[in-house]
Amino acid sequence: MPQTLIRPLDPLQDRDAVADLLAQAADYYQLWLGHDPDDAQVDEVFTACPPNCDPARSQRLGLFLNDKLSGVAELSFGFPLPEDAYLGLMILAPSARGQGHGAAFMAHIVSLSRPSPRLYLGVLQANPRGHAFWAQQGFSPTGVSRFDADTGHTLFRLMKPL
Repeated sequence: MPQTLIRPLDPLQDRDAVADLLAQAADYYQLWLGHDPDDAQVDEVFTACPPNCDPARSQRLGLFLNDKLSGVAELSFGFPLPEDAYLGLMILAPSARGQGHGAAFMAHIVSLSRPSPRLYLGVLQANPRGHAFWAQQGFSPTGVSRFDADTGHTLFRLMKPL
């Protein structure tokens, strides 16, 4: 069992490790954007957040397995309602998938999400593995979706009551 650490990411010290991780997880970016991740996607790990959220309150987290960055997540507060939490990104390296690391990372994120009453996220219609994972984690459809003309994807909003 690898030694596991979850900690906040530092935009200066961890940038290269984030770039390496996103390159390993290029399958997701190919699905979502149609190209490998570039500097813009690395920057977004450290800066992105949903509308009406304070980026200073967002958590940018790294999942380290044996001191190697193997997952990243971005957790924001204030969307879609002021009291809600929103998981804007959670991605694991292929080498960390299917071993329970995603569920452990998610449990940590849920603990940070409280006292928000709900945790939301968006999942691509074209990502059946993502849908299955989020359902296993207790997320259910909200009935809200949107078409992203830039990527050509429909995103479905899911919610987990906390």
